[in-house]
Amino acid sequence: MTYPPAGNPDPYGQQQPDPYGQQPQQPQPDPYNPYAAPGSPAAPQQYGQQPQPYSAQPYAQQPYAQPSAPTNTMAILSLVFAFVFAPLAIVFGHMAKKQIKQTGEGGDGLATAGMVIGYIFTGLGVLLCCVYGIIFVVALNSTGSTY
Repeated sequence: MTYPPAGNPDPYGQQQPDPYGQQPQQPQPDPYNPYAAPGSPAAPQQYGQQPQPYSAQPYAQQPYAQPSAPTNTMAILSLVFAFVFAPLAIVFGHMAKKQIKQTGEGGDGLATAGMVIGYIFTGLGVLLCCVYGIIFVVALNSTGSTY
């Protein structure tokens, strides 16, 4: 049993189906070739027209993202000063919360984080000072010296 050769063996220009079930390849136009013959499938496009190699539907326009509100400067300072000088972070955090309520700016989370960290570090600082004070007083009383 012999199969017909692949390609186009018909002398009249009709394409034969491929015995293996593959579709014959059509020549694709080249939209970027300005020297193609006018009757060929690669005819040049007119000015102002975009080449349409595929008949796909255009993409739907995505809405622009709404610009977010600017971040409150006091809120940023509150978070920064929480690690530098904690009591100042508490003050800046409360000021930022008040300004954010009035102006609608962003940064409420930053202000809250700055205040919480400021309170924690301030509390730890006060506790550390109390412990040092107690150790100092105990050390003075237990020197064993009698005057």
